[in-house]
Amino acid sequence: MSPRQLTVRFHGALNDFLAPERRNVAFTHALQGSPSVKDLIESLGPPHPEVAVVLVDGDPVGFEHRAEADTSLVVYPALQAPRVPPESRVGPPLPEMPRFVLDVGLGRLSGFLRMLGFDTLWRNDFADDHLARLSRQESRVLLTRDLGVLKRSEVVHGYFPRATDPAHQLVEVVRRYELTSRMRPFSRCMACNAPLTTATPDEVQGRVPEGVAGRHSHFRQCPGCQRVFWPGTHHDRMQALVDTLRRLEAVGT
Repeated sequence: MSPRQLTVRFHGALNDFLAPERRNVAFTHALQGSPSVKDLIESLGPPHPEVAVVLVDGDPVGFEHRAEADTSLVVYPALQAPRVPPESRVGPPLPEMPRFVLDVGLGRLSGFLRMLGFDTLWRNDFADDHLARLSRQESRVLLTRDLGVLKRSEVVHGYFPRATDPAHQLVEVVRRYELTSRMRPFSRCMACNAPLTTATPDEVQGRVPEGVAGRHSHFRQCPGCQRVFWPGTHHDRMQALVDTLRRLEAVGT
C-alpha cells in the first residue's frame, strides 16, 4: 500500500522551527493515523501559539480539525497571515493591552517590558507547569526559549524569542505584538512590576543618593518595593531604547 500523505507548507517565521530542507517550500508528509492539525503542526516543529491561520485545501480550519491524506495544509504566523474573518483564526484574540509572563532565562527582557509599561511577571523559580497555568488563567503571553513549555496545551498566547540578546529580544516582541502604540514608558517598576506613582523631593529624602534630591525635582516611586526612580543616566539609556523602538515602527523595519 502507498503511504498516506499530505502536502504541508509553512510561511514566515514558522520556518525557523523546520529542518533546512523544509523551509519556505511545500513538502509531503506521511500521515500516521488522524491527528489534529495542532498535533501535526507541533510534530513538525512550530509551537501552536505562534500559529495564526491554518488553511486546508484553501479553507481556514481550527486546531481541532483532523488531518487527512491527499490534502494541502498551509500554516501562517500572525504577521504574515492572510486576511480572514477573526473567527477563522486559531486561538482567541489577544487582549488590547497584552500582559506577559516570562521564563527563568528572560529576566532582563522582563525588565525591559516593564520599563515600557507592560504588566510582566517573572521569577527565577517559576516551574514550567506554573508558567503554563499562569499564561492561561491570566490571559498572559508566555515568552520562553523552551519549546516544550510553549507547546503545552494550556498555553494559548506565546512566543519563542529567536535572539539571545535581551535588547534584540525586546525588538522582536514589540514587533510581534505591535506594542509601540501601547507603550507607557517608565510607568511601572522594573524590579517588581508594580505601577509607579509620582513623588516630590521631600517624599524621597533619605531614599536617594546624597545630592540627588537637590538636583532633581521629578521622581517616581514604587509602592511595592519602595524603590525610587529619577531621570539620570540609566533613564537616558532607557529613553534611547524607547526612541529606537518608535523609529523602527516609523520606518516599518
